[in-house]
Amino acid sequence: MNPSRSEKTIPPDVIEALKQYDSPTIMNAIEKFNVRHRIKGYVGFDLQCLFPHYSPMVGYAVTAISDTTCPDRFEPDGFDELLDRINEAPKPCVYVVQNVGSERNRSCFGGDMTFSTIQYLGAEGIVADGGIRDRAGIAAHAPGFQVFCSGLVVSHGQGGILDFNVTVSIGGLTIQPGDLLHGDENGLLTIPKEIANDLPAEAEKVVQAEKPLLELLKQPGISLGRLKQALNHHSDENH
Repeated sequence: MNPSRSEKTIPPDVIEALKQYDSPTIMNAIEKFNVRHRIKGYVGFDLQCLFPHYSPMVGYAVTAISDTTCPDRFEPDGFDELLDRINEAPKPCVYVVQNVGSERNRSCFGGDMTFSTIQYLGAEGIVADGGIRDRAGIAAHAPGFQVFCSGLVVSHGQGGILDFNVTVSIGGLTIQPGDLLHGDENGLLTIPKEIANDLPAEAEKVVQAEKPLLELLKQPGISLGRLKQALNHHSDENH
């Protein structure tokens, strides 16, 4: 039986190749395959990349929903199951958590202790539509672990993870369990798995196609007409 979209994994060498390109380049390359509309498949700019100097993050989504701002919630926090889910997930993986509490701007979905632990188990980063804490501690104790979140808070709050392996919505992007994610300082997107194997080669074509115009702009005294011609040519060739 062929694996489902959520279960299919990509060869490790392809994952490594995808990490060599920034997210806008990957997004431009995806457009070449006409598998989705160009306004689909990426998050809005309300999601922050906390470590913009890191290399692109690529991994399979391990999804959850959480509420850390309900004062009357006292059930287990779900951390043990989170460790199980990360440990069992295809690697590399990314922890993706959606806030379902009433105070998103005061939510907290982890800090240096949580993230250094799940990094040890194979997680590349977290994507959360709420808060995290301990940015300096994360950088020190989980170097290379990328964080996409709405902002920073000081308290871990009350409550925890309510459910796993669910479809979530983060920054306007629907993410299903097992989706392949690519993210860096520019933002976060999903990679359709059916084109993933061919995507690095197409991304390289995008890079090469941009070079003539960028080289032209290094020359002094180029006329406006020549610039328009070069830009229109690039647009015609790449859209």
